Amino acid sequence: MANRGPAYGLSREVQQKIDKQYDPELEQILTQWIVAQCGPEIGQPQPGKDEFQKWLKDGTILCKLINSLYAKGQGPVAKIQASAMAFKQMEQISQFLQAAERYGILATDIFQTVDLWEGKNMACVQRTLMNLGGLAVAKNDGFFAGDPNWFPKKSQENRRAFSDDKLKEGQSVIGLQMGTNRGASQAGMTGYGMPRQIL
Repeated sequence: MANRGPAYGLSREVQQKIDKQYDPELEQILTQWIVAQCGPEIGQPQPGKDEFQKWLKDGTILCKLINSLYAKGQGPVAKIQASAMAFKQMEQISQFLQAAERYGILATDIFQTVDLWEGKNMACVQRTLMNLGGLAVAKNDGFFAGDPNWFPKKSQENRRAFSDDKLKEGQSVIGLQMGTNRGASQAGMTGYGMPRQIL
């Protein structure tokens, strides 16, 4: 993590709210998936947010993860190398983020480099990895490894093609939202302008 002093006041409250969003159970699922996807040689972190952050911090595991979702030799990150230098680690993380966006993750679902590198928002890192796993399952291209039930099922398009006759038929139907005129009659109505009869 970066050499920052403790946060006070509003900054501290905001950071505590962000930290509460982190899910330890989701961490276990993501760790299992990453190990299944990349192979046991990458190792496994001890449980806990800080350990998970240290495990992913240099970006090499993330780059191996995104490359494993492509055919051998066609991964988007060409050069993966472990480095102790901060800017190299952040560069690897940003390469992963660009590759994830090209893979199909929405830009709004992608974490910022500092969220992981400084450990500022690990819940956002979890969300990005969760979306990546769900998208890999939905693509169903044979590159996903692990249990598909670890991730929520993505909705898929269900296009319907109606014939012109069916569409015209639908224009003549009055939907029940408009109400109904069944049973309506003018029986008992009085002519306009007549005074009300009080007996």
